[in-house]
Amino acid sequence: MTGPVLCAVDISDTKADISVLQAAYQLAERDGLGLDVVTVVPDFGTSIVGSFFQRDHHDKMVDAAKVELGKIVTDAIGAEANEKVRHIVATGTVYEEVLKLAGKAQTSIIVIGAHKPDFKDYLLGPNAARVVRHSSCSVFVVR
Repeated sequence: MTGPVLCAVDISDTKADISVLQAAYQLAERDGLGLDVVTVVPDFGTSIVGSFFQRDHHDKMVDAAKVELGKIVTDAIGAEANEKVRHIVATGTVYEEVLKLAGKAQTSIIVIGAHKPDFKDYLLGPNAARVVRHSSCSVFVVR
């Protein structure tokens, strides 16, 4: 493996993603790879829903997500290790943004959690299932 490890986290459920981040960090450290951590905020864009928000709502959401992402990474792997992590806040649909970023960064492996499943998605959550199904690199799923 030569590309970075990409870890996708949901900042709205930080406790569930601590173990996901720790697993990603261990994989990156073991193989001497970089660690990219991504969270995705929704894109309301020009839809009818978007018209209910102020123009700067998206920018505020991204700024808040960056702060929260820094906190969760520090809580999971420590402040010193967090300094080496690339923090990414993407906008769009989780699985699409994770796959797009993995392709651009030539990611070696994607680490994602499989929590919050609905009954129809009992084994994996819907985003994890889509990432596994459509990824061109290996995917490590943390339960």
